[in-house]
Amino acid sequence: MLRQALLDHTLVVAPGAHDALTARVVESCQFPAVYMTGYGQAASHLGRPDIGLLSMTEMVSRARNMAAVVEIPVIADADTGFGNVINVIRTVREYEAANVAAIQLEDQVLPKRCGHMLGREVIPRQEMAGKIRAAVATRNDPDLMIIARTDARTLHGIDEAIDRARAYEDAGADIIFVESPESIDEMQRINQSLSKPTLANMVEGGRTPLLPNRTLAELGYSLVIYPTASIFVMAKAMQELMRHLHEHGTTAGMLDRMISFAEFNQLVGLDAVLAELARLTAGESGPPTLQ
Repeated sequence: MLRQALLDHTLVVAPGAHDALTARVVESCQFPAVYMTGYGQAASHLGRPDIGLLSMTEMVSRARNMAAVVEIPVIADADTGFGNVINVIRTVREYEAANVAAIQLEDQVLPKRCGHMLGREVIPRQEMAGKIRAAVATRNDPDLMIIARTDARTLHGIDEAIDRARAYEDAGADIIFVESPESIDEMQRINQSLSKPTLANMVEGGRTPLLPNRTLAELGYSLVIYPTASIFVMAKAMQELMRHLHEHGTTAGMLDRMISFAEFNQLVGLDAVLAELARLTAGESGPPTLQ
């Protein structure tokens, strides 16, 4: 589904999801794909910043949970592959078994950082190209897409970032992600320099201009992710809720900001669960109907 969407030459918009519930919301709003954001996983799972604290097994577990509750493609952040080229082989196998549609690998030095933080360092270009070659060779399903991300722009400049992106194209990456370009001119150069589909990362308050999807498509991007929006909105809404409860001693004044009990049960699929329970209790046979 993801490959076909990219072949259709329309911008694929993949909002970030920090958990499986958010992925369900993304799907319910009819987006064609969802992005499992590492930034959001660190915040929601650990309450910590995106500085490489999550292990591969923790990230795969989150990806598996997300892919299990939506039918749209899940694009999954896999950080650096969690080690060297041998670690990348295991990472690809585990993520593929979790049923994701695409795996994002970046060329940062461990421990990694969010792509819009300062202080990021990158591994040698050839080492990362080897990781990409290993990822491509390891996948069993040719439709599983490998996203190669370079974080070289901030420390080494846009020319080095583009050179690395070309090398990762040559290594077999399906999608190229040049992280944190700092101007529209740089974003245009990236797309003029590369032949594979490119990914734009829209981080609110980050180093890259926050552009409308229409403009990103005009610049030549094939895929856009919004990795931080859901976690930022959730954190602000949670702060407002808890401050209101602390001040007023009730949540009654916040009801207009909440989804209703019935709507929430529908969102999480309660009706399907109850229908399956009734079917099995009645003695009907056949495979489970729950997604």
